[in-house]
Amino acid sequence: QVQLVESGGGSVQPGGSLRLSCAASISLSEMYPLGWYRQTPGKERELVAGLTSTGSTNYADSVKGRFTISSDNAKNMVYLEMNNLNPEDTAVYFCFGDYGIFGSWGQGTQVTVSS
Repeated sequence: QVQLVESGGGSVQPGGSLRLSCAASISLSEMYPLGWYRQTPGKERELVAGLTSTGSTNYADSVKGRFTISSDNAKNMVYLEMNNLNPEDTAVYFCFGDYGIFGSWGQGTQVTVSS
């Protein structure tokens, strides 16, 4: 069974930064495209950032210029660098890999932005 384990969430003040990490139990080469999603109570999960095997990225308009997705294939790690955070970024963040019929998800990590 494929496992994705997120870490790096926490509480931060507006304007602050966090780096989320996602450790995959299999080679990332089997899981592209990769992505980070987020979800708040009562809302659907939304794509924050995506990354293909060729290095192409896409971002939600709300995070463009502030968030950066990257991966380290040698370590089977996916990252989300988040800068200039604002309260609207508060959510549970999930790592996603396109493996299996329905894809694979991590358990999520909470990010809270407040003063």
